[in-house]
Amino acid sequence: MKLSLTEIGTRAKAAEQPLRTLGRTAKDAALLKAAEELVAKSDMLLAANAQDIRKGEENGMKPGMIDRLRLTPERIAGMAEGLTQLAAMEDPIGEVIGMKRRPNGLLIGQQRVPLGVIGIIYESRPNVTADAFGLCFKAGNAVILKGGSDALLSNIAIVQVIRDALAACNVTPDAIQLIEDTSRETTTEFMKMNGYVDVLIPRGGAGLIKAVVKNSTVPVIETGTGNCHIYVDESADLQMAVDIIFNAKTQRIGVCNACESLVVHEKILDALLPALKARLDEKQVELRGDEAVCRTIPDVKEATEEDWGTEYLDYILSIKTVASLDEAIAHINRYNTGHSEAIITQDYANAQRFLNEIDAAAVYVNASTRFTDGFEFGFGAEIGISTQKLHARGPMGLTALTSTKYIIYGNGQVRP
Repeated sequence: MKLSLTEIGTRAKAAEQPLRTLGRTAKDAALLKAAEELVAKSDMLLAANAQDIRKGEENGMKPGMIDRLRLTPERIAGMAEGLTQLAAMEDPIGEVIGMKRRPNGLLIGQQRVPLGVIGIIYESRPNVTADAFGLCFKAGNAVILKGGSDALLSNIAIVQVIRDALAACNVTPDAIQLIEDTSRETTTEFMKMNGYVDVLIPRGGAGLIKAVVKNSTVPVIETGTGNCHIYVDESADLQMAVDIIFNAKTQRIGVCNACESLVVHEKILDALLPALKARLDEKQVELRGDEAVCRTIPDVKEATEEDWGTEYLDYILSIKTVASLDEAIAHINRYNTGHSEAIITQDYANAQRFLNEIDAAAVYVNASTRFTDGFEFGFGAEIGISTQKLHARGPMGLTALTSTKYIIYGNGQVRP
């Protein structure tokens, strides 16, 4: 039975109080039970996902988006592992952050508390359903999920498995709810549920994120798109550069931390590009370059201004030539989306300047941008990659889903 948004919001608010006071032992037991059940019910999840995949292929969905949508036994096991890791992590709720004594004898400190009810709007990736639940639940929050129509059956199946696991542990199943109506009107209404939702987190493409930021009356934590760059400095180890670029571009094309744009120092164009193209040809990556790139290697499409700022989510890579580190930094800061940027260099001073001057949530030296991920950063899972600068930035783990309140101990003080 589909519930109205008001009914879903009312249930979430009712779940908020018991979740706020739920102890770590009960939380961890529920997380482990949910992980166990996801693996045990893999066949059911894969069957639901197969229907979503078939519908996507019939509708002409691009390969990168199909990859985002697809569940495999390994990905289901990864979802379960994320919940298991969360169960092993310290519970942030109740942590006292500092305590100072004022001259009047008052002891004033801060204590970490849940945000309350978190709404998440996301596209395509059904693994987000389990990750979002786990993080919100461990941090003491109720979560209302609004997935895309392309993953609806997968999301319904995952949510049902988790709700059954919660009920088996005597925890309110309304800790997680899914909005099954995927219409635009319902999505817009969800963005305005101030009386029920404390914060809204969009996960998806640029269009979705822009729509949520523009239309929501609920406070938004913006998780951005990923026009991620790799700059190959003139001192770079070229084999290292080829290996890193190949991984960052092709290991998974439909993710926000994949490399979309390459910036190359003009002094190493001739040495780098032929070897790089030969490697990328293995995956039939289309290259779009500036004039210097087009002169250096054959079969390169001339890049347009739009290419420098595009998140392709496809086997396409733009290549820009620069004459200096200053020019590389300026280009990247102009066109990046504040997500993940990398430099390949053997020059320590250039590496430090890149780290200091690039404006992004994650900045790498001699490593693939694909590591910008909560699991890789040791968070167990992530709710998204925040590209904004308030409250949270970068992969958002447990503490990003909490707030604080002041706690004050006195012994009879009154204000004069």
